[in-house]
Amino acid sequence: MAKFDYVALDSRGQESRGVIDAASTNEAVAALRKSGYFPTSVTEAGKGGGVAVAAVAVKAAGKASGATAVAAVAAAPKAKAKAKGQGSTLFKKTNVDGKLLMVFTRQLATLIDAGLPLLKSLDVLGKQEKDPVLKNIITTIAEGVQGGSTFSETLGSHPKAFNRLYVNMVKAGELGGVLEIVLNRLAEFQEKAQKLRNKVKSAMTYPVIVLSIAMLILVFLLAFIVPKFKQIFSDLLGPGKPLPALTEFIMNLSANIVSNWYIVLGLIIALTIGWKMFSSSAKGRVMLDQLALKLPLFGDLTRKSSISRFSRTLGTLVTSGVPILQALIITRETAGNSVIADAVTKVHDAVKEGESIVTPLEACGVFPPMVISMVDVGEETGQLPDMLLKVADVFDDEVDNTVDALTSLLEPLMIVFLAVVVGTIVIALFLPMVDLLKNMGNQTGG
Repeated sequence: MAKFDYVALDSRGQESRGVIDAASTNEAVAALRKSGYFPTSVTEAGKGGGVAVAAVAVKAAGKASGATAVAAVAAAPKAKAKAKGQGSTLFKKTNVDGKLLMVFTRQLATLIDAGLPLLKSLDVLGKQEKDPVLKNIITTIAEGVQGGSTFSETLGSHPKAFNRLYVNMVKAGELGGVLEIVLNRLAEFQEKAQKLRNKVKSAMTYPVIVLSIAMLILVFLLAFIVPKFKQIFSDLLGPGKPLPALTEFIMNLSANIVSNWYIVLGLIIALTIGWKMFSSSAKGRVMLDQLALKLPLFGDLTRKSSISRFSRTLGTLVTSGVPILQALIITRETAGNSVIADAVTKVHDAVKEGESIVTPLEACGVFPPMVISMVDVGEETGQLPDMLLKVADVFDDEVDNTVDALTSLLEPLMIVFLAVVVGTIVIALFLPMVDLLKNMGNQTGG
């Protein structure tokens, strides 16, 4: 008997490390699985050099048998060498577009639901896929499944394409023997999530475009038009002639921008870098997420879309058979807002201690009473997943209504803003003309 170091996940998704006695790697894997663990790495004690190779071999050998398992173990060093050869991906696209992934999931669910085996379905989709990144991923997944790995294990080796939510739902579908049902739920989840993102983006796009146009017009007027008027005023009114206060302010602003353009450009770059550093820090992210929920116009939209995402993610995971604690961890990671993520963390801790999930949800102050009541009823009646999905549907409709109302309100506001920016400069340039005409009229009258 030899000793093997292992890293495994328990039924709650918690990582566990330890040592197990077994005659071989395969027996160690089998013993861990029999004990309710999901091994991710098993290596012989004292042999640290082959951890990555052994992890690959365990995934393949754990599901294979006989010659297939031996072949998988033998192929592990080659797989590692191949991975090293493909490691240089600078300037190479590695991500998969969300829409392509959504279509892939829907097509795979349809093929499996029609009776095609998983491997055949992957071959069909791989041959027809035009996107090179997704095509390569599908091919790799098919090879992994053919080599003895489970579908969820091969998906997990592509974290940039398939997040933990996707992988864990597929794993639950495999364990429950309802993979086609879970894939259909995943496709529906992705479609609704994509629709929600598009709605929010459409609400944000209009003001950003108008603000960008306003800034370009402002820079153009101050840099090229105002200096020419300054020379005209000097010729007509004479040097040293006082100008109206608004005109003087615009002239000085234009002169400073033209003469110190490199300083202005440096400030813009510094502010951009500072903003990115602040928003990427943990403290900055929390502050911005809190602010996003309190903004006058967009706060309500952010709140409703966050509640919808939380409810649909958790409801879909639990409905698909993912354990509640593991589902809460995944929901926290995909919350998209640190305030919601913090609330989910408190819910996870409460559920872990055997308490209700309603109290921490209510304490965070983000969820309205209607959501709290529906979750409470769902928990008491044992229909929590259904209630969460109903909450998501309700707030999807709320997001639609909020976006429509916001768009109709923002259009006139942006037009007024643009008119004020351009109008202020135009008025400032014409004020000296008015004074000049008045003086000419007084001289003629005299």
